[in-house]
Amino acid sequence: MVQEAELDMFNHSQIVVGLEIGTAKVCVIVAELIGDTEINVLGHGTAATAGGVRKGEIINADSVEDAVRAALAEAESDSDIEIGSVYLGVTGSHIRGLNSRGAHPISSVDREVDEDDIRQVIRSAQPQLPPEQDVLHTLRKYFRVDGQDDVKNPVGRMASRIELDVHVVCGQRTRIQNPIRLVKGLGIEVADVAFNGRVMALPLLTPQIGEQGALVIDLGAGTTEYAVYLDGSLSHSGVFAIGGDHVTNDLAVGLKLTQLRAERLKLDHGRAVSNLRQSNRTVNFSSDVGLDDKQVSIGHLNQIMNARLIELFELIRADLERHELIRRVNGGILLCGGSARIPQIDVLAREVFGLDVLTNTEPSALTSKGFAVQPEFITAMGLVRYGARKIKIQKSTKPGLFGWLVGN
Repeated sequence: MVQEAELDMFNHSQIVVGLEIGTAKVCVIVAELIGDTEINVLGHGTAATAGGVRKGEIINADSVEDAVRAALAEAESDSDIEIGSVYLGVTGSHIRGLNSRGAHPISSVDREVDEDDIRQVIRSAQPQLPPEQDVLHTLRKYFRVDGQDDVKNPVGRMASRIELDVHVVCGQRTRIQNPIRLVKGLGIEVADVAFNGRVMALPLLTPQIGEQGALVIDLGAGTTEYAVYLDGSLSHSGVFAIGGDHVTNDLAVGLKLTQLRAERLKLDHGRAVSNLRQSNRTVNFSSDVGLDDKQVSIGHLNQIMNARLIELFELIRADLERHELIRRVNGGILLCGGSARIPQIDVLAREVFGLDVLTNTEPSALTSKGFAVQPEFITAMGLVRYGARKIKIQKSTKPGLFGWLVGN
């Protein structure tokens, strides 16, 4: 296999690998970073977690180890690259996003703001967290200089007081460490760890949409992450331990089916919004051995799905309304994750949020092997882009404190 150092030496490129351990499957994307911005996807791999992950968190390390090992091996074979390190995504109900503000007075009059002042205001903006909590990301929203809002870079300005608004993502230390330890146990270095709800937007958001205000929702199997971007910055984020598996479970209970049968019906006939023309249709299939054949109403199936998905979207909307954000999202909604494939999910999102649903695209990633970034690969691709940003900052001769804030 081609070694990373050799590829970097001869092609002036660098390998970046994104690894997402999801509730349903492990996703790996291997990409080549060319220059500062160009990304070439070299290969990918997936493997089912076989029940080893629940609601985004590992519950059976042995089965998840096997899945991660299999996905990495497939990605290595597909890309002809030996994977030595990854950017790892984490999620779970323990992760939360919060906004914080710091302030720093300039010690003397008629003095320009310098980088030491920025360090001081960054330090003061860090929230006081319980000792068992770790900060995953500290993301700058904007500076305020002597009462003037939305200052991008106050260094060099005359000021008597600077303030900084940040969005901080944190989580429980032990639960963040669990997937890190698992990956390291396989002999793979974890270059950095990132919240899935932070990175999922990186392949989707354009600067224009981010400035207008956007809501990004990742509908996974066991969790749903969401993030609000305002004025180009992450302003709010959260996660609910509800996903596509809960829809499947509702179908299994409501239609008296096995989980496997309910999942197949969901994939083959499910819709987020009922179709009146098909509401009277039924599906007949052979049931398990010893039981009579089963007949399921398509209308009933879709009503069950619709109820659960409405509940999920309304939970997100209620949270945004509590923080007075929904009226500020003018750019629209972006949906990703495996459950974003459910037919009419965009129609339902438009009805619940009253916002346009935008088309998911990844226009700036090359796909030399014909790999298309499907909704279920968006987070893994976001981890690649997150890694590329970190590498760019590290390569910079003078990254500065602004790079630190944006990159974390």
